[in-house]
Amino acid sequence: MSTRKPILQIAVAIGIGALVLALSPQMAALGNWGYLGAFLISMLGSATILIPVPGWAVVIGLSQSLNPVLLGIVAGVGSAIGELTAYLFGHGMGRLIEKKKEFNRQKNWIQKNDVWAIFILSFLPNPLFDMAGLAAGAAHVPWYRFLVICAIGRVLRFTLFGFAGYYYFNGF
Repeated sequence: MSTRKPILQIAVAIGIGALVLALSPQMAALGNWGYLGAFLISMLGSATILIPVPGWAVVIGLSQSLNPVLLGIVAGVGSAIGELTAYLFGHGMGRLIEKKKEFNRQKNWIQKNDVWAIFILSFLPNPLFDMAGLAAGAAHVPWYRFLVICAIGRVLRFTLFGFAGYYYFNGF
C-alpha cells in the first residue's frame, strides 16, 4: 500500500483546519449574509480538528431575525460538511495503521454501531465530536453515510438552538 494518499488526506485536513483558525476572527461578519452566512459559519466552525470554533454562538444570534427551522437546516448541513475534515484525517490515519490488531477490533465495533454513535454524538453539544469523525474515517465508514447521519443530528441540534435563541430574543 502506498502511503502517499493517506498522508495527503491528513495534510489536506490539517491545512483546512489551519486556514479556518486563521480566518476565525472574521467569521462573525458572515452573519450579515443571513442563511448563507449561517451555513458558512457552521461549516467553517466544524472544519477544525479538536480545536473548537464556536460558530454555534453566531447561529444563536442569527435566530433573532431568521426562521429557526430554516436556520437549523442550513447551519446543520453546513456543520456536517465541515466535519468531513475530521473524517478525512481519520481515514488517512486508518489507512496508515490498519495492520494493528487493536485498531481492527475497535474498527469492527465502530462499523457495527456507527449510526447511533454518530447520530447521538453529532446531536449533543459536544466539543469532542471530532473524535467520532476521526473514528468513522479510520474505520472506513462510507463518507456519505457519515455525512447523512451527522447532518441529521446537527440539523436537529441547530434547530433547537435556533428556537432557544428565537424565544430568548423575541420572548415567548
